[in-house]
Amino acid sequence: MKNKILLVVLLISFSGFAQRYPDFKSLRFDENYSVLKNDTVSNDWYKTVKFLPISSSKETYISFGGDIRFQYFYAKNENWGDGPQDNDGYVLGRYLVHADFHAGKYFRTFVQVQSSMADGRIDPNPVEQNPLEVHQAFADFNIVNEGSKKLILRLGRQELTYGSQRLVAVREGPNNRQSFDGIKAIIAKQNFTTDLFYSHYVVAHDGIFDDASNQDRQFWGSYLVFNKIPVIKNIDVYYLGYERAKAAFNDATGKENRQSVGTRIWGKTENWRYDGEAVYQFGDVGDKNISAWTASINAGYRFNSVKFRPEIGFKAEVISGDKKIGDNSLQTFNPLFPRGAYFGLASVIGPSNLIDFHPSLNFEIAKNVDWVIDYDMFWRYSANDGIYAPNTSLIYPGDTTTKKKIGNQLESEIVWEPNQYLYFRLEATWFQAGDYIKASGTGKDIFFTGITMQIHF
Repeated sequence: MKNKILLVVLLISFSGFAQRYPDFKSLRFDENYSVLKNDTVSNDWYKTVKFLPISSSKETYISFGGDIRFQYFYAKNENWGDGPQDNDGYVLGRYLVHADFHAGKYFRTFVQVQSSMADGRIDPNPVEQNPLEVHQAFADFNIVNEGSKKLILRLGRQELTYGSQRLVAVREGPNNRQSFDGIKAIIAKQNFTTDLFYSHYVVAHDGIFDDASNQDRQFWGSYLVFNKIPVIKNIDVYYLGYERAKAAFNDATGKENRQSVGTRIWGKTENWRYDGEAVYQFGDVGDKNISAWTASINAGYRFNSVKFRPEIGFKAEVISGDKKIGDNSLQTFNPLFPRGAYFGLASVIGPSNLIDFHPSLNFEIAKNVDWVIDYDMFWRYSANDGIYAPNTSLIYPGDTTTKKKIGNQLESEIVWEPNQYLYFRLEATWFQAGDYIKASGTGKDIFFTGITMQIHF
């Protein structure tokens, strides 16, 4: 009841704010509230929360913020009917609160705590429940900070996200976001930015302030972005290195050392949006050599002059899987640290050993209200490999049948964002199990529905 009262109070409070504050970012540390230094409005408690000067020049200040999200989900035949089933549904709640301290142009610290709770969930996993943890705590040393030229050294626990979040994401969809302990150099100049980083993945535990670096999982790399390129608009080029002490795939176990090189071309015009990406992976798992790859295209065209401004979208992915059991090579693609709900919250399938075709329709049915309908078709890329969760844990092995059809997924959602502070989503998904799922497990069709309410402040 207290949570509901708090939610109502915040809804009333934030709905009245004018749009004179900077927009919220997916990475909250990217927000800049120094623009409020010259704001003349007084007696505004929210302005004080976002910009609290602690020096006479106002160059040193603290900014506070956070997110509150509640979700109710109900699933029939979760995991295609395998495992324990919940007939009543469950509630997920997530609280994120941060403090951002700036000491002039050349130093800042950012601290964020996270609490993720699962009420009524049968045996919640660490992605769903993590009572209280230090999610981020880092310091920035702005060695160069002049206009478009930047050289920033970041030390500590931090979120990482790159490109389309196919390989590195904050994992916003599930209840518990992910972070890394590491060091990062950020270099920017005009239409060019690059990150160089080395880190250890932070493992979530079901306790209070007990999350810690996993020394057996190292992650490093370089991500370059070039903007305003003639014709193609934008291009990303990257290298990602990953090592973990214990890996397990359908036909390989042991220490994994995997290198990924990739590129992404993306952009947007008045009507078109497009995002194409290709990745190649090499290295080894145990005594097997890695040779894996993926290619994807995600495009859409919006009819701006037509009522409801409909957009026709299409996405296709081909993701390699292991070709032959018992040889000395492995073609299973590892998506590293992708967004958790990769194909929606209903589906547990991750982007490994997969062919995916995904048409969609999007309508702006009212001001700030979108209705999205999409249809996903899944096949195994290789009949000799299984299917995997986003964290590469094996869901079903590859030898249950030679059938490749995993299933079809129909999803519809309505999203209402009345302003930058509030977000509401109503969704429903039906997953029709294919021949491979039916041969590998209970094989029932999944029905999933849910509602999301979120506040940013």
